[in-house]
Amino acid sequence: MTTIKRLLLLTFTLLCGLIHAQNKTPERTIKFDYDWKFKLGDYPEAGKQDYNDAAWRKLDLPHDWSIEGNFDPKNPMGNDGGYLPAGIGWYRKDFDINNDFKNKKFTIYFEGVYMNAEVFVNGTSLGIRPYGYSSFFYDISPYLKAGKNNIAVKVDNSQQKNCRWYSGSGIYRHVWLTETNLVHIEQWGAAITTPQVSAKQATVKVAVNVQNENNTVQNVLVAVSLFDKKNKKTGSARVPVTINSNSTKQAVLEVVVKTPDLWSPENPDMYRAEISVIQNDIIQDEYPLPFGIRKIAYSAEKGFVLNDKHIHLNGGCVHHDNGPLGAAAYDRAEIKKVELLKAAGFNAVRTSHNPPSEVFLHACDSIGLLVIDETFDGWKEKKNTYDYSLYFDKWWSKDTEALVLRDRNHPSIIIWSIGNEIIERKTLDAVRSAHKQATLIRKLDPTRPVTSALASWDNDWDIFDPLFEMHDIGGYNYMIHKAESDHERVPTRVMLQTESYPRDAFKNWKGVNDHSYIIGDFVWTAMDYLGESGIGRYYYDGDVKGEHYERDLYPWHGAYCGDIDLIGWRKPISYYREILYSNKKMTHLAVKEPNKYYGEIKETLWSVWPTWESWNWPGHEGKNIEVEVYSNYPSVRLYRDGKLVGEKSTTRAEEFKAVFTLSYQPGELKAVGVLNGKELGPKLLKSAGATAKIKLSADKTVLKADGQDLSYIRIDLTDLQGNRDPNAENDLTFNLQGAGTIVGVANANLKDNDPYIANHHKAWKGQALVIVKSSREAGAIKLTVSSQSLQDATIEFVVK
Repeated sequence: MTTIKRLLLLTFTLLCGLIHAQNKTPERTIKFDYDWKFKLGDYPEAGKQDYNDAAWRKLDLPHDWSIEGNFDPKNPMGNDGGYLPAGIGWYRKDFDINNDFKNKKFTIYFEGVYMNAEVFVNGTSLGIRPYGYSSFFYDISPYLKAGKNNIAVKVDNSQQKNCRWYSGSGIYRHVWLTETNLVHIEQWGAAITTPQVSAKQATVKVAVNVQNENNTVQNVLVAVSLFDKKNKKTGSARVPVTINSNSTKQAVLEVVVKTPDLWSPENPDMYRAEISVIQNDIIQDEYPLPFGIRKIAYSAEKGFVLNDKHIHLNGGCVHHDNGPLGAAAYDRAEIKKVELLKAAGFNAVRTSHNPPSEVFLHACDSIGLLVIDETFDGWKEKKNTYDYSLYFDKWWSKDTEALVLRDRNHPSIIIWSIGNEIIERKTLDAVRSAHKQATLIRKLDPTRPVTSALASWDNDWDIFDPLFEMHDIGGYNYMIHKAESDHERVPTRVMLQTESYPRDAFKNWKGVNDHSYIIGDFVWTAMDYLGESGIGRYYYDGDVKGEHYERDLYPWHGAYCGDIDLIGWRKPISYYREILYSNKKMTHLAVKEPNKYYGEIKETLWSVWPTWESWNWPGHEGKNIEVEVYSNYPSVRLYRDGKLVGEKSTTRAEEFKAVFTLSYQPGELKAVGVLNGKELGPKLLKSAGATAKIKLSADKTVLKADGQDLSYIRIDLTDLQGNRDPNAENDLTFNLQGAGTIVGVANANLKDNDPYIANHHKAWKGQALVIVKSSREAGAIKLTVSSQSLQDATIEFVVK
């Protein structure tokens, strides 16, 4: 299936209302994102129904108030949170309920609120959910009345620090209101597994928890029909169920699918189960549930096997933020993230260190990205003063259950992870905690392995053997150099490098490629992110020295260790990593920044040497400069201004890299791969002249009139011939007219502390980004970008 077809399928899935975890039909569930009121600060009376909120700000969800603030080294989130504000905020929304509501069941469902979310319905507090990354829901039926009702949410992110990266603040993911009959399918109550899978046929097992909230016994029929990617019916089954009063009964159905389309990253073919609860020939409840048919296996002898095919996991870790949008989980932003990861050659992602958004997982399903789904960054021992350690004992089982029940039907998820570099990892109590968590997960979903990420900087690695025994797969953070000796000691252990340094790409690929018991590598990180400020930075002599964890590094407000930068542009290391794992022949060309060009370069643990797609080095004429060519062709040739510089091997012995040292002069470089004497896959770098034009490129120009659709507009500053000037740092001003708003502006420089919510921003390396959001009304949008001494550039959009 082509990428375009996959994206069309994903769009179809979204339009069918399958994008939220309940996967209910529109008649059953409505999006509850619109027409909220918000005010920053604590207002203790705001939970009351009749509270006067007339002066409050009107907004739609998702919403992150932290990203709307200014960077300030005095903000309590500090370096971990990117120096942005936190605090307390309130949300309120009025809604109407029909007179027949007493014969219905109403559930309010929050996909994510950061953090300590206290929900009130008509003045009654329903409780507080501390963990800001968990999805949660409440039965609100007892608190409703006919006519006008009110829901209020207090969000308390004031206790700082509580996270080691940027969390955002607010109701940053979707909210849904579900209405059902009194006989209905439980929240997250349907599970689909595929216990037998082959190319000839697959057995699809559907387990459905049906809830009866009547005071009498109910007899129902549970039915399921399966449909393939072409909407062709591939099988069905039905079973009668008797449910006692005010109780739940599980129905189990099996359907055999002939010649199934097996799900894989290369062919992410999805199916849909239409599940119905029928009583007296009347449908009481129904909803579609997307799923995939695939099987996984793993062992030290055979590695990781998907559908009987051995594969290497080329993975990257990601945090949940969306760059200049902060934590706000717009559907398009989450899908865009998966598109970027897939385009960069990754076939797997780790959701470090918390549950992701639902739309992110649906995108992984539809686009084809394998997932390690992770619960927590820590358990009982704290990493920050107010982190999850305060809540672990009371909440770990509820939060783990929410993750597994919500996410278990995603074919993209191949591993559950229960933690990351747990502080108490050397204690017996950690072994007990791991055992409890792994046992619960295996009870809820016995089809996937359990891991967690371990690390140590001491000479006592063997001490972790009892903790590893609680896992199905051993997660190694920066410790894969222990793999060979561990394999000798524990030959059955399956290993996975859950985090690695970017610069170790070849060494880690070699370990995965050469040892079946090492099933993959997950680099820290796949993408730049907000918070953990300064990790991955390089710096110059005279700058503040050291690693990000040793001191505050303001004005750094984010992490520069990603293969992909904050505005979605791939760094040269990304192309190198893709070449290592790819079966396709490819070449990439980049230039190492000359040492002392801007200053003497100092690296940190998570950095790579600053390397750019640039042949613009004014003032360096006549001096030596290193040009890097990455390739999985047997050799490459480099040309300068049409003349051959040389040919070098790029085999495994050379780590698939050739370095040419030449005297810098402006002009043109061209690298080509060489196979059987033929030159293939040319890559060019041209010196740019003076900045003369603003070039705008949008990833889409037709937007949905839903108040949430996004277009990402890349800005390139070019010379008259259209060559990007990699040294341009112009001030840019943005003006938008029509049926939309600007919701984010950025460049990739994580020391630039201009606000992300603004109508102006500087370029960096000749690039910048603007993100435009549609309104809920059809119309047109016109965006104008201007900079002093340059002609304005415009781009237009249609909202429908």
